[in-house]
Amino acid sequence: MAGRNEKRGRRDEREKDEFSDRLVFINRVAAVVKGGRRFSFAALVVVGDEKGRVGFGHGKAREVPEAIRKATEEARRTLIRVPLREGRTLHHDGKGHHGAGKVLLRAAPPGTGVIAGGPMRAVLEMLGVQDVVAKSLGSSNPYNMVRATFDALRQQRSPRAMAAKRGKKVSDLVSRRQDGASAAPEAIAAES
Repeated sequence: MAGRNEKRGRRDEREKDEFSDRLVFINRVAAVVKGGRRFSFAALVVVGDEKGRVGFGHGKAREVPEAIRKATEEARRTLIRVPLREGRTLHHDGKGHHGAGKVLLRAAPPGTGVIAGGPMRAVLEMLGVQDVVAKSLGSSNPYNMVRATFDALRQQRSPRAMAAKRGKKVSDLVSRRQDGASAAPEAIAAES
């Protein structure tokens, strides 16, 4: 029995080392009681391995460190895997929304960097994306922005997954994407 617990402890330590976390937002809330105000804190944390897995969590407590700890634990439990192209960008553009928060994510060429604001930047950096252009179109509420970003990321599909779904070869789908990109300049030159 002791050996099993030791293995579990080692695995937990490895997971902690594997993931990095980012505090996105902290909110102080006051409850007015007979003796005055009672303060509590809510934390929003994003956790990721910077290799295609990311999660977010929300924690509430009377002290800031405890709220962050709870949020981090929840984020580790809610990880999603997102396929990345060449390990640096998204496979295709995506839109996501949650409540009034709307976001637009676009794949970008090498050297672009992460062009995104606040909460979206935290999610994309923890995911491990190096080149992406993102725009928040709706609410600037960090909770809605993070959830909308996750909605857009959940819609990402790799060419391999789409080929399997359609019963085609990956080369058919990828060559079309490259043909479409290279055909556009020729079409423009032909028109002028």
